[in-house]
Amino acid sequence: MAGKALIPLCRPWIDETEIEAVSEVLASKWLSTGPKTAQFERQFAEYVGVKHALAVSSCTAGLHLSLVAAGVGEGDEVITTPYTFTATAEAIGYTGAWPIFVDIHPLTLNIDVTQIEEKITPRTKAIVPVHIAGLPCDMDALLAICRRHNLVLIDDAAHAISAEYNGHRIGSIGDLSVFSFYATKNLATGEGGMITTNNDQFASVIKPMRLHGIDKDAWARQQDRSIWYYEVTSQGYKYNMTDIQAAMGLCQLMKIEKQREIRKRYAQIYTTCFRDIPEIITPQSPSQSVEAQILSRHAWHLYIIQLRTEQLEISRDAFIDMMREANIECGVHYTPLHLFPFYQKKYGYREGDFPHAESAFRRVVSLPLHPVLTEENIHEVIHAITEIFAH
Repeated sequence: MAGKALIPLCRPWIDETEIEAVSEVLASKWLSTGPKTAQFERQFAEYVGVKHALAVSSCTAGLHLSLVAAGVGEGDEVITTPYTFTATAEAIGYTGAWPIFVDIHPLTLNIDVTQIEEKITPRTKAIVPVHIAGLPCDMDALLAICRRHNLVLIDDAAHAISAEYNGHRIGSIGDLSVFSFYATKNLATGEGGMITTNNDQFASVIKPMRLHGIDKDAWARQQDRSIWYYEVTSQGYKYNMTDIQAAMGLCQLMKIEKQREIRKRYAQIYTTCFRDIPEIITPQSPSQSVEAQILSRHAWHLYIIQLRTEQLEISRDAFIDMMREANIECGVHYTPLHLFPFYQKKYGYREGDFPHAESAFRRVVSLPLHPVLTEENIHEVIHAITEIFAH
């Protein structure tokens, strides 16, 4: 549609606050892990309500470190969902373990907890659920399964900052939780992530491991006036966060509750307006969800509708193309991992293995949802969809 500005699927909420904070770090000349990273960790831990928050270079790095700390290694198995970004299972592969997929609930798109125990074997070490779009998984059921079978619960909370389950923030419930601060996330630092845990042992293992296994980072050594001396105490990785990222993260954290309220309001507008369109299945909210208790809340990282394609004369892909013609950007979250060539070749998965995930994939469309949008933009999206279905 000529002359009309594109309505983007996602955009970070960045203003002068972040620009000034990053400029201060640049002016300080201390660019890597230092005082801003430590401050970000403290404030993030306080926000989530957890003892330890450990900043890392990405959510993928955080998942890898968490799995290693949990003792996952060569030949082990880790249960997760195929309905996620490849990073979730990729991190499992880093350890030499195998990702064991469990199908999803068709409405929530989260892992179906009723199917998990049948996949547990003597080689199973951990469960990695994913809170898709920011809707909390059934954490009580997952914890109960883990305790019965002596497994570690590591939740992939990439979508779930500000989400709550039964009155507790996601990140404070599992044995370990990992957040993403990628450019599209609700809290965006470009790249980056955070591991949270209440387990002192896990924290003590992960802290040096994220920076080459060194006992003290350069900032800590400078405070001790022993800048050159350090010990390597464990196998390590280059997974540390920079102060540039942390400065952004501190600003973003101050906005997170306001951002969630904006996302929630826009999601409610979408849901209200789509109620009279029978071809659309709107996303589950915690009050509707069979997986979440009444005190839970959605982070609304994504607004994912499902099209009843059997009632339409166009495919999901054609729908997305028509939205693009209206200058509205949509997405697909996600292609199930077992449909990718790598997972078929490496692990032997095949099309047909997880029918609910495959059915959802053929139907899902992610609509624009972020605080840079206006309510007028949201109504433009709704109008475009209404026009497509009308004609």
